[in-house]
Amino acid sequence: MLSLRYPAGYPVDGFIFFKAMSQDGASQFQEVIRQELELSVKKELEKILTTASSHEFEHTKKDLDGFRKLFHRFLQEKGPSIQPYEKIKARGLPDNISSVLNKLVVVKLNGGLGTSMGCKGPKSLIGVRNENTFLDLTVQQIEHLNKTYNTDVPLVLMNSFNTDEDTKKILQKYNHCRVKIYTFNQSRYPRINKESLLPVAKDVSYSGENTEAWYPPGHGDIYASFYNSGLLDTFIGEDNLGATVDLYILNHLMNPPNGKRCEFVMEVTNKTRADVKGGTLTQYEGKLRLVEIAQVPKAHVDEFKSVSKFKIFNTNNLWISLGAVKRLQEQNAIDMEIIVNPKTLDGGLNVIQLETAVGAAIKSFENSLGINVPRSRFLPVKTTSDLLLVMSNLYSLNAGSLTMSEKREFPTVPLVKLGSSFTKVQDYLRRFESIPDMLELDHLTVSGDVTFGKNVSLKGTVIIIANHGDRIDIPPGAVLENKIVSGNLRILDH
Repeated sequence: MLSLRYPAGYPVDGFIFFKAMSQDGASQFQEVIRQELELSVKKELEKILTTASSHEFEHTKKDLDGFRKLFHRFLQEKGPSIQPYEKIKARGLPDNISSVLNKLVVVKLNGGLGTSMGCKGPKSLIGVRNENTFLDLTVQQIEHLNKTYNTDVPLVLMNSFNTDEDTKKILQKYNHCRVKIYTFNQSRYPRINKESLLPVAKDVSYSGENTEAWYPPGHGDIYASFYNSGLLDTFIGEDNLGATVDLYILNHLMNPPNGKRCEFVMEVTNKTRADVKGGTLTQYEGKLRLVEIAQVPKAHVDEFKSVSKFKIFNTNNLWISLGAVKRLQEQNAIDMEIIVNPKTLDGGLNVIQLETAVGAAIKSFENSLGINVPRSRFLPVKTTSDLLLVMSNLYSLNAGSLTMSEKREFPTVPLVKLGSSFTKVQDYLRRFESIPDMLELDHLTVSGDVTFGKNVSLKGTVIIIANHGDRIDIPPGAVLENKIVSGNLRILDH
């Protein structure tokens, strides 16, 4: 039995052959199938393009051309140097740090919706601290830099078609801030039917029934979209792309100790139990490569998750030379592994979307480097469990930056697991009268119908489980230290 396989061992349901063939015959047959499929996809995309209006035509054509290249690679594919942050920081900062900062452009990925946490609109507009959103904090950080060092570091947001409109409306509130803000849109690619491998979309619209037919193709699309937007050429003199600014890392890039500039730097940090799925760096053929869990065969997933074997993971804080991006983009030389992401649409149709990850391009750049940074440089918020951490007294807020509180005795972050009753931000906020004191917390698990009163303190390991039909109200002022709470506990008003 022979099956045609996609990258990462993804089987194609429609092509399973029960007749044995020679290796050459099989390869020729598979090549014919590939060519026919590419031709079919080309025809479908051309049909879609004919539905574009005159003002939509150019950018839609670029998007569909980009998708065709990605799809071609998808059919064709067959189956580190790490510096400690302390060493980079020990070099100190030069007197001309302002001129170094003026060679920086800060780019934030802003294409994601807050749907996984029950929110409508961009995830960056979710409130974090004192009614400040993630976007507010980002603007405050850069404004503080510009005021402190008398610089003009710009902020660039990569929106998606899902977030662009809402983001542009909210940007008006920053008109008087000392930060120039620019936006561009990442590409819009068509989802493909898992069975036929043809696009689901029939025209260019993304409203009504066609809403689910399109998707933003992952953050690896930043290179092509940034180039196509014209902003890359606008900022080429600035020299470096960065995420969350660190002056010591920036100085290391602009003034390398060995005189050899790094074109790509990835911030990594030590793995904890909460990060076992994070991508890691490996060295192969003299180049750094990013390995994501989606690329790992099932038999080796537990090995990949091992904290002892793979000690670091990618934080997705990246520093990239703009000149190098321009050179590689024009040479069509940015190579990123394809991530095949299966989805089921609301109507039950099984589709796949082809994505790439921004960090996977590391192998395409010269003299790439990983820097092992403190955990405090990495504050992901993908769930309400993460949100609880950043809203708590574990972190102090200063000029838009969240830093671990000096009152926390351990540098590690507690492991927090909130159950399904807390998934949506609205429900999560309703269940906390105030955010508990978590300075001495190691581990928190909450499951079921649980609420917290004001001024609750959590220490050590705390597990609270309300079984189906039960409810637990943690009373105001309660101190839970190394406790398991289960059953039914109601605090009634009288």
